[in-house]
Amino acid sequence: MLKTFIERPVLSTVISILITILGVLGLMSLPVEQYPEIAPPTVQVTATYTGANAETVLNSVVIPLEEEINGVEGMTYMTSSAANDGSAKISVYFELGINPDIAAVNVQNRVSRATSKLPQAVVQTGVTTLKSQTSALMFFALYSNNKDFDETYIQNYAKINLVPKLQRVKGVGQVNVFGAKDYSMRIWINPEKMAAYNVAPADIQAALQEQNVEAAPGKFGENADGIYEYVIKYKGRLSEISDYDNIVIKSTGNGNFVHLKDVATVELGAFNYGNKNMAMGKQGVAVGIFQTSGSNAQDIITEVVNILDDAKPDFPKGVDYVIPYNTKTFLDASIEKVISTLIEAFILVFIVVFLFLQDFRSTLIPAIAVPVAIIGTFFFLQVFGFSINMLTLFAMILAIGIVVDDAIVVVEAVHAKLDEGAKSGKEATISAMSEITGAIISITLVMAAVFIPVSFLSGPSGVFYQQFAITLAIAILISAVNALTLSPALCALFLKPHEDSDHHKKNFKDRFFIAFNTSFDRMNNKYVKSLGFLARKKWIAITGLVVFSAITIFLFQTTPSGFIPNEDRGIIMADLTLPPGTTLEKTQLAVNELDSILGGMDIVQSRMSVVGFSLLNSVNGGSYAFTVIQLKDWKYRKEANQSVDAVVGQLFAKTAHFKDAKALFFTPPSVQGFGSADGFELKIQDKGDDDWTTVSKVSNEFLGELMKRPEIQYAVTNFNPTFPQYQMDINVERAKNAGVSISAIFNTMQGYYGGLYTTDFNKFGKQYRVMIQAKPSDRANLESINSIYVKNAAGQQVAINQFVDFKRIYGPEAVARFNMLKAVNVNGKAKPGYSSGDAIKAIQEVAAQHLPKTYSYEFSGMTREEILAGSQAAGVFLLSLIFVYFLLSAQYESYLVPLSVLLSLPVGIAGAIGFVKLAGLENNIYFQVALIMLIGLLAKNAILIVEFAIQRRRHGMDLTQAAIEGAKARLRPILMTSLAFIFGLMPLALASGVGAVGNRSIGMGAVGGMLIGTVFGVFVIPILFIIFQSLQERISGKPFTEKESDIILLDEENEK
Repeated sequence: MLKTFIERPVLSTVISILITILGVLGLMSLPVEQYPEIAPPTVQVTATYTGANAETVLNSVVIPLEEEINGVEGMTYMTSSAANDGSAKISVYFELGINPDIAAVNVQNRVSRATSKLPQAVVQTGVTTLKSQTSALMFFALYSNNKDFDETYIQNYAKINLVPKLQRVKGVGQVNVFGAKDYSMRIWINPEKMAAYNVAPADIQAALQEQNVEAAPGKFGENADGIYEYVIKYKGRLSEISDYDNIVIKSTGNGNFVHLKDVATVELGAFNYGNKNMAMGKQGVAVGIFQTSGSNAQDIITEVVNILDDAKPDFPKGVDYVIPYNTKTFLDASIEKVISTLIEAFILVFIVVFLFLQDFRSTLIPAIAVPVAIIGTFFFLQVFGFSINMLTLFAMILAIGIVVDDAIVVVEAVHAKLDEGAKSGKEATISAMSEITGAIISITLVMAAVFIPVSFLSGPSGVFYQQFAITLAIAILISAVNALTLSPALCALFLKPHEDSDHHKKNFKDRFFIAFNTSFDRMNNKYVKSLGFLARKKWIAITGLVVFSAITIFLFQTTPSGFIPNEDRGIIMADLTLPPGTTLEKTQLAVNELDSILGGMDIVQSRMSVVGFSLLNSVNGGSYAFTVIQLKDWKYRKEANQSVDAVVGQLFAKTAHFKDAKALFFTPPSVQGFGSADGFELKIQDKGDDDWTTVSKVSNEFLGELMKRPEIQYAVTNFNPTFPQYQMDINVERAKNAGVSISAIFNTMQGYYGGLYTTDFNKFGKQYRVMIQAKPSDRANLESINSIYVKNAAGQQVAINQFVDFKRIYGPEAVARFNMLKAVNVNGKAKPGYSSGDAIKAIQEVAAQHLPKTYSYEFSGMTREEILAGSQAAGVFLLSLIFVYFLLSAQYESYLVPLSVLLSLPVGIAGAIGFVKLAGLENNIYFQVALIMLIGLLAKNAILIVEFAIQRRRHGMDLTQAAIEGAKARLRPILMTSLAFIFGLMPLALASGVGAVGNRSIGMGAVGGMLIGTVFGVFVIPILFIIFQSLQERISGKPFTEKESDIILLDEENEK
């Protein structure tokens, strides 16, 4: 069968051409993204209870919703928060692989069941269910150099002209315009005039609901045998300020009326005044784009930028936009870097191959075979539903060094036959393939078997392993097909019998290769002598193996562990926290000071700030703010003090003098959908029923102990139960005596202080709310309550201060829960020199020692996935080894001989983990996927030696001599392929700039493992073979001895 491909080279080339064409088609249709979809599907439920405090929102909105949502199909965990601005938010996380559309429908159905338990004001406002990730894909900001356009105008311009288009982009889950400054018809009621005219907020509410409505009066002439019919049209909802001014509140008799303008000022204002936005030092509006689970980030960002560019010519004069955070920037730079590394690896590999083969024709064969395997892989990525991402591209780089091996094995074997006197390339190829076909198939099966266990992994780590491993396995299988079809055909065509060149004039190339070969032969002879010595002193090799095994165990125990390394993305986030109760205006001053610092730093390209919102905890509050900082491109930041980590340190130093503001600088998470910050994330939970003050005390004591650990750079929480508040109590007896209902008191308080959402109005093609509230100056302090009156049952105005008492207390600005338990959110980061794994261990130890029994903790976000991944890694490696062992057992018909392959692996593994530790890197998921690949590659070298040693043993050669001869025969191709692999990975191992940490994690591990595994493995493997083959022969006897003539006759029969 295989001889057919040698004799029919057109057939062989057609197969390869078709594979290449399919690969190109796959490449053209594959999506491009940074990582495959590893973030869990997330559904967010939001609601607003206007005027309610955080604990009221928690008890009346969040808890009823949670009780219904909990346990929805596929759910893993649930977080929730409630804030003093009346907002409620629940995030439900699902198992990876759950359809996000189905998840959203299931959650919505559960929310509908809870509607009857919610306050009417919440139902009226609406409960929203969205499938959206929790971290932003990008931020952009509109800002104005024109003072005529205030923040409210700019925000509504964006909401009217941009947001609807952005919401229609495929894959966009949410377009979050920070600030909620939607237009609102603000009815600013005057307490003194309200009292003078005997009007209560409820009266205005009733008048608006009566007179500001859409009505359907019907038609004249319908079904009346007339000629025409006339639609009756009512003026409907009011949209102009003058229309609201003239709304009739009540009649005073004698034809006199109280109009709205008599007791209130009406203006077209904003729905919410709790946020301020700025960009590039100017007032503006910040917008966050959140993607749905499973959508293509690259396509979303491209489409969003296109929409902004198309809309820019129509922006009002002086309005512009800036994109301070855009994950596509890092993605493009990373993929560009990886592709250049791919090209560099290809060139370096073939320089090494040419050095060993010393013939352009011979080098051309792997140079043709490798692109076929690499390009063909793209077709199968499309079949499997994969994408072009960092993992698949990394796999391609590693594949170059692996797939070139099959072609080299074929070329080397054919050259060996030509050296032995074969008269033609075809004859030499047929003879060589009869010997090496089994080895090629064995190697391919082993390399593929290494990656089989990863298909059973779950969660984000499983996706990482699968994308990387399956890509490599596909390339290896295509390479094996090439090695059995294309490479033999090309060898038969290109390679010629070796001529005696002693009489030819030697040029520089010839002299160089003669010197190289002489040196190699001298080294080979010393290698053979060394093997002879070790064969007599086997204890040396065994001792060395034990030492390497001990080193491996020690290094794995002492090397810091991690998950997905955090890269320099050129983005820094700042979260500002001021003392509890700080006003928005004072927080704005702190943000202005930070913005001034950033504006004076040349390395900062753009910045955007939102005052009144905490990015870390996703809560609103006047004492919070966050800033997004974009640094200049990586090509302008090549100095050590210009990296993201260095700039973060500089910003901490530059803001250390801030008197009241506490600025925390951090970088975004490694993967979208896992929180807002890098580092670790956990929740401290109260399993009892402590009040929030006690919960805060316990949490702060825990954080204090945690900060004593050397592994922790910082561990912080924004939770603070000391925000100044007033406890309102109602004297029910006095109110009842005066004929005042409790509901009237609450309605009056909400009307003046909290704000009443009454009706809606239409303007600019959108629907907005009509809000009743006292002017800010009329509700500025506690004394303002003296001007408020409430109606009794007789319709008389009574001072409300007779029935209400206020006590100064302290409470939280926002509260949170995790899996239906009170929780405090904690974010932190490991100190430089320590890994996230070290930080996790420190947290676990401190929690065991210092958390009370009624408290617990749960990791969330990326930290949760890191712990789950760590529990699976050991099992993956073990299963890979088991698969390799049983395949080799079947191949060699022995349970002992495969141990000579497996027991040689610790040598290479020690080199891999050793290089990673020396480079100051972590044992992260990049290193681990490289390690699985390395198991197969190191096993391949061992298989080559063992396979040839077994053949010689079967020819009747002495066991020790067979092992030495097998090692001698395969030393050159092993060194050639190993060096090709090592040099091909040097660009990764020595990477700098964008994506350098991930590149180096893979590169250093693979280079170190292959280098040490090859240098020492070629000595250990033959000795192990001698030991285990001798044990096998003691059990089953010597293998059947075949004469050389019998082999030749058998080959001839097979050819026929």
